[in-house]
Amino acid sequence: MRFDLAASYGEERLPRYTSYPTAPHFSPAINADTYARWLSELPAAASASLYLHVPFCREMCWYCGCHTQIARRDGLIAAYQRTLRSEIAEVADTIGRRIKVEHIHFGGGTPTIMAPEAFAELMAQMRQSFFVLPSAEIAVEIDPRTLTSEMVEAMRLSGVNRASLGVQSFDPVVQRAINRVQSYEQTAAVVDMLRGAGIAGVNFDLIYGLPHQTVASCLDTVRQALELGPDRFSVFGYAHVPAFKKHQRMINEAVLPDGLARHDQACAIANALKEAGYVQIGLDHFARPDDAMAVAFNERTLRRNFQGYTTDKGEVLLGFGASAIGHLPQGYVQNQVQVGAYAQSIASGRLATAKGYGLTDDDRLRADIIERIMCEFSADLGDICARHGAEPEAMLKSASRLKPLISDGIVRLDGDRLAVANDSRFLVRSVAAAFDAHLDPGKQLHSRAV
Repeated sequence: MRFDLAASYGEERLPRYTSYPTAPHFSPAINADTYARWLSELPAAASASLYLHVPFCREMCWYCGCHTQIARRDGLIAAYQRTLRSEIAEVADTIGRRIKVEHIHFGGGTPTIMAPEAFAELMAQMRQSFFVLPSAEIAVEIDPRTLTSEMVEAMRLSGVNRASLGVQSFDPVVQRAINRVQSYEQTAAVVDMLRGAGIAGVNFDLIYGLPHQTVASCLDTVRQALELGPDRFSVFGYAHVPAFKKHQRMINEAVLPDGLARHDQACAIANALKEAGYVQIGLDHFARPDDAMAVAFNERTLRRNFQGYTTDKGEVLLGFGASAIGHLPQGYVQNQVQVGAYAQSIASGRLATAKGYGLTDDDRLRADIIERIMCEFSADLGDICARHGAEPEAMLKSASRLKPLISDGIVRLDGDRLAVANDSRFLVRSVAAAFDAHLDPGKQLHSRAV
């Protein structure tokens, strides 16, 4: 790892490139009528993945960057579930057939905040509206502090086979500073419950760069997490954007690690997980060597979407719920962010699309290049450009941000093949950004590169 480069590039604000173009470029010119037309135009052979956003939690974690709100009343959650079911039926009717589904992901917020019977009803609605394949991966994000045995049973009966547990840090000092007190024992009990129910795929989310975090506390969290043997880890750098997420103002900026300290923490976590036998995948994921994600990484079939790295090969992602984003061959769509506006749209019999983006041929070309860089730390520009009817020389000429990356040894260019140097992979977002024709460096819309 090159600490000089971390100092030079680490403070830059860059997208995580879970889409291209990224969400700040979505426009209200793409609306419900556009989405309905795009859905009706889906090819007969298309298959889809489903993302369901449940934007409720019992209390706010101060580091959170998601679209979520506090729900004290269960009635609000029940009403939202009914709206989700209506939206699912509306989208399926607009498509006009039971499209095949290979992946389902519940995100939040806290999806398991729903009553167990409500979760089961929602899964039944999806199976009625779509052809959910027997081999489909069905994943749910979980807050271990609130999961009940009744919900685990509902998940088991509904076919859930993967669970992502928010851990973040086991350090009690850090936990108090982010308003998320969650013991190792709570987390271990949930892992035991899930595995006892046959939900074998278990992921842990960890965060570095949190208040009071140190390399030592990060490594202690990793040590405890490894005792529970998850299949995958997601390791994210905390994005402090209090101008956009007002609850982050509860975090004392004076005790946040600086860029170099964040870099040290990220490196320490990565090295510890690799020493434990996990394969590092892209920017921020780690998986056991026999895990499907590690296999996809080795076979160069790994993909990247709004959930991060994925084994999902589909070209259609249908998003349901307030703020949910979908991806179709024609472009991106995003629902109304506010729950009330979202529910009102669905109640009126219309899709809840608030904005989106129609892809151009140049966007599709750049999206392919950026995805390969993010997934493989390399890109065969000749091959990718040939598939899009473009010239690699023209693409390289347009990537002016690439020149300093090459001169600093971050990127190697061998003919038309680009590769990120092994000791500079932590700057992969900087390399991807070189091909982003929409990036405005003057706008502080994104998290730090390190």
